[in-house]
Amino acid sequence: MKTTRRLFTALSAAALAFGMTTTANAADLEAIKNSGTLRVGMMVDFPPFGILDASGQPGGYDADVAKALADYLDVTVQIVPVTGPNRIPYLLSGQVDVLVASLGITAERAERVDFSTPYAGIAIGVYGATDVAVTEAADLSGVTIAVARASTQDTGVTAVAPADAQIRRFDDDASAVQALMSRQVQTIGLSNVVFSQISGVAGGRFDKKFDLSSQLQGIAVSPDSDALLAEINSFVTQSRTDGTFDALYQTWLGEPLPDFVKNAE
Repeated sequence: MKTTRRLFTALSAAALAFGMTTTANAADLEAIKNSGTLRVGMMVDFPPFGILDASGQPGGYDADVAKALADYLDVTVQIVPVTGPNRIPYLLSGQVDVLVASLGITAERAERVDFSTPYAGIAIGVYGATDVAVTEAADLSGVTIAVARASTQDTGVTAVAPADAQIRRFDDDASAVQALMSRQVQTIGLSNVVFSQISGVAGGRFDKKFDLSSQLQGIAVSPDSDALLAEINSFVTQSRTDGTFDALYQTWLGEPLPDFVKNAE
């Protein structure tokens, strides 16, 4: 009997760890308001969306969005650090009420959680020195461009660059960025997340030329959390139009909320 009980416990733990639970705990809006606390799962190792600040407290764009959402609901926020692999299991098991955790909206994930209207997005684009006249793919003719080998940006640049563009492939983003900073290349294929990390120290030397692709991010709730999701969608809609997200995005990513996020449904 003890062996069977231990086996069942181990299997249950494994199912939770890998997100294999068959039922999800719906979040009750009234219960959240009665408790006075919104438990938000957030990654703290994905700057500038999620970080730990100098005092060891969660910070970043997602943290500020979580705080603004809690204010909108008139409750206190409790940020619970999560990781990429365990964030959905934390939500479905009821350990958090919502995820503001840089979660890209995909069809596969939408089968497990319910997403809000997009509140953020990651864009892959071409960046370069401000004095390089590039505004579209055709302008890369004869231009040197750095990418991380076999990355999303490598695929995107390769697909649109003219035949005479000089694509230089590096082992990782850090090496590609170093090539840009040292003027070994004129442009680079990069995500807006990585660019935000270098733009602050680059003294305005570089800017975005054009976008290659993008992925929307949503606030996630467990299935059947309809009342909570409706409130979150109202919050997102208001914040996308009243400048709240623009200001937060400017603070953490150095640009307003992108149009592909603002215009998404």
